[in-house]
Amino acid sequence: MRKFHTFTIRNDRQFIAFTGVSEQIFETLLAEFTRCLHSARRQKYQKNRKIRQRRPGGGRRGILATAELKLFFILFYLKNYPTFDVLGGMFDLSASKAKQNIKKLLPILKQVEKNLHVLPHRHFHAPANNPKAIPEKEHKIQNIIIDATERPHHRPQHARKQKNYYSGKKHAHTLKNTIISDGDNGIIAVGPTAPGRRHDYALLKTELDPDQAELSSVDVSVDLGYQGIRDRYPNFHRINIPHKKPKKSKSSNPTLTPEQKKENRAISRVRVGIEHLIGDLKVFQILANKFRNHSISMADQVVLAIAGLANLKNDYVVQ
Repeated sequence: MRKFHTFTIRNDRQFIAFTGVSEQIFETLLAEFTRCLHSARRQKYQKNRKIRQRRPGGGRRGILATAELKLFFILFYLKNYPTFDVLGGMFDLSASKAKQNIKKLLPILKQVEKNLHVLPHRHFHAPANNPKAIPEKEHKIQNIIIDATERPHHRPQHARKQKNYYSGKKHAHTLKNTIISDGDNGIIAVGPTAPGRRHDYALLKTELDPDQAELSSVDVSVDLGYQGIRDRYPNFHRINIPHKKPKKSKSSNPTLTPEQKKENRAISRVRVGIEHLIGDLKVFQILANKFRNHSISMADQVVLAIAGLANLKNDYVVQ
């Protein structure tokens, strides 16, 4: 049994329901979170030391008095995504103070994940070939999977913004991110957050440089949303993309051959790994429910921080 403010958590199942992580992972986060919190306080003190009127630690103690409670607070928000009014009522804070604490603690959580080597990169860079590598290991091929994930977004009032955020695929206003995985329970990179109108492949073209010579050591698997990837990225060692069913207007027998169906199933068996990882992200309700915050920067920080939590949950280290 563990107590946080007014919450009493009786078992690990209940702990995961409140925070999205197990108690063991919480303890791992807490040790580094405490160090990062102290470091942030020291930096703030050094920055404002000339205008301070009190010693560090002076004044009234806040409601979120301990590092443990602060970490529980930010994880509870990401997992359950209550409004700031509800969140403040649960922790005996005003709505504005709850919002301030979220904005203050989210960058610290990201720094914790970076120190633990679980925070994904913003862009994918293929590993450079090592000239001193052992000959039989010199041409080792890296396997990656690329997909995009969408999450609901509140309907903007401005007509131009409405059009920009409207996703024809989802028939709703959304935000979108490119997710790159190595297929081994880990997220390597999370692309910048973009409005839902952007096509999956159009996003990739702005995020991945096709001229990287190191791409020759990478095999990539994608879905049918990335038509044309072979033309733009010829440097990839191999591109696995499913066969598209021919149109009736261009074929008298618009079906795939048994060999093509077999190849599509093989690609799907590889790609299902990234679907599971995206499912790990959507466990956190802030990525599953309609995003109410108006800041795109906030939306971008949230998806990156949760991807880091997913990597930590899957015991994956980002190289």
